[in-house]
Amino acid sequence: MFVLITYDVNTETSAGRKRLRQVAKQCVNYGQRVQNSVFECVMDNAKLSQVKNALLKIIDLEKDSLRFYYLGNNYQTKVEHFGAKPSYDPEGVIVI
Repeated sequence: MFVLITYDVNTETSAGRKRLRQVAKQCVNYGQRVQNSVFECVMDNAKLSQVKNALLKIIDLEKDSLRFYYLGNNYQTKVEHFGAKPSYDPEGVIVI
């Protein structure tokens, strides 16, 4: 399934900046960053549960926001991209 993960972490304190780095680091393990706080991820339910639990342990529910958008398996017809940073094939090979 294709999942869009977005987050907004309050960075007014050093603890908030640390949480922001931790959230981004976790998301990189599961998907492709497409904007500063937006990741596109192709995953099954087990991976989804894993990343959700990891992120919920990091964020401060009183100060931060975390959103998951479930676009399903037929996501190609639900995503349009315009502008800079050309799109990629989320199920293709990523070379680092």
